[in-house]
Amino acid sequence: MRVITDEGRTLELGGRLDEGGEGVVYDVPGTELVAKLLIQPAVTANVAGKLASLIQRRPSPRMARLLAGQPRRVAWPVAAVRVVSRRPASEQVHGYLMPDMRRWYRPLNYLLRPGLRADEFPDARWDTSLAAGASLAGLVADVHTAGYVIGDLKPENLWADENGNIGISDVDSFQFTDARGMFPCRAQTPDYAAPECIISPDALPDSAADDFVLAVLIYQLLMDGLHPFHGIPADGTRYVSIDDNIVHGRARLVRPDSVRAIPGAPPFSALPRRLRRLFECCFGEAGRAGRKERPAATVWSGALAAERAPGRLRTCHIDPRHLYTAERPWCPWCDALHTGRQPAGPDA
Repeated sequence: MRVITDEGRTLELGGRLDEGGEGVVYDVPGTELVAKLLIQPAVTANVAGKLASLIQRRPSPRMARLLAGQPRRVAWPVAAVRVVSRRPASEQVHGYLMPDMRRWYRPLNYLLRPGLRADEFPDARWDTSLAAGASLAGLVADVHTAGYVIGDLKPENLWADENGNIGISDVDSFQFTDARGMFPCRAQTPDYAAPECIISPDALPDSAADDFVLAVLIYQLLMDGLHPFHGIPADGTRYVSIDDNIVHGRARLVRPDSVRAIPGAPPFSALPRRLRRLFECCFGEAGRAGRKERPAATVWSGALAAERAPGRLRTCHIDPRHLYTAERPWCPWCDALHTGRQPAGPDA
């Protein structure tokens, strides 16, 4: 399959790399790019306008911080493409070229899931998770400062390296406004949506919705992959989904009697007090109901960086690969081993 860029260059696509609800990603041999072809021909005109705006904004001063440095933090569109075909213009498949994030990263799920972490991030420890949380929070903050709402923030769009640096792809789903109007984000992923977006699926996300999902992802990074709203309702109510738990506030961190205890789960004392307070603000009644109560990405970035300061982490005297907060008297990851759950760390 061949594509033509908006500058008239023809490229041959390679193998299919990934597929999601909005597009398919292909390798572009001989380049450091990949191509995402969008599978929504009914909204081609809107998509084309959105891609053109994203590409035009790339060299602007407001984008400098977001796109600066190495490793690359955002797979920003560099050129629009369309598939070479004889179809009518209304049926042609469009897409864009973006940096190949595999050059620097592996999928974030490899760091979140204990079963994958051992193979893909064998040297990862709890300080890696703190670094990843701080990097993700800083990235979200910079996206917001640049005038965008991520809208569909989820592990599948995120990338991590062995140092805890985080990158993001699927920029075409970002929500923003330009002179032509608003380009909304209509995508939503189960388990990774703010309460107001779950209750009203047609409601557009805002930066506070991103902040809620950011807190969910940071919690998962620090608590061995567990979702903060995971669990069977303790009152006998039928389990429906994590989204249903989010709407009804079923989270053991803020309501210990709302869901059944999970054997071997890391204890909440594994969380430093300042981080636990931020989670409580976000996941408690006020944070779920009032967007202003949620800690912003900048707050998370500063708090996580502070927990990596000298003297804030201890090394386990039994297994030096285990790190934990200095506020705790003994290693929570060894506790997790004794209760049958794999811990966060290289032996996960």
